Amino acid sequence: MKFLLLVISLFCLPESASAQHDSIPKTAFTKMYLPVWEEGTKHCLDVAKAMPEENYGYKPTEVSKTFAEQMVHIAAANKLLTNRYVLGMEVKPNTPNASTFTKAEILELMQESFDYTKQIIITIEQEQLDQTCKMYHSGNIVSRAFALFYTQDHLANHRAKSNLYLRMNGVEPPEYTW
Repeated sequence: MKFLLLVISLFCLPESASAQHDSIPKTAFTKMYLPVWEEGTKHCLDVAKAMPEENYGYKPTEVSKTFAEQMVHIAAANKLLTNRYVLGMEVKPNTPNASTFTKAEILELMQESFDYTKQIIITIEQEQLDQTCKMYHSGNIVSRAFALFYTQDHLANHRAKSNLYLRMNGVEPPEYTW
């Protein structure tokens, strides 16, 4: 029996090591950046989870997004910005109608979007990070590595607005830690 367990362990070890290796970023920059991304996205999901589902339709003014729209915008824009600026793909905005989603579906959409960018962070090569791209709104020319900061900043901007939505509904926002 011990021999059988040893044989099984030996066969599983390389698979486990390979899976672990697949989650380690390839560059010094992305090794530094990945924990920042993970903390930011975790906090964003905590904000989304904190709002009761019955308040997902709340918006503070007529011209504001609803809370649900903020969350769906974060998810859709995250993937758009990653594709457009980090990967250099020709893509156009395509934000789904937030009112057609439940809270659980929005949380899933957000998690999928964050996981997508995380996978790019893990697999992107330095050569691609060193390439430049032109930012759509400003016209600034930046590295694709810098574009990851822009993606993070966009997420933080809408997450911060959403913190106010929580407070306006008597919900204490999750504690910001770093």
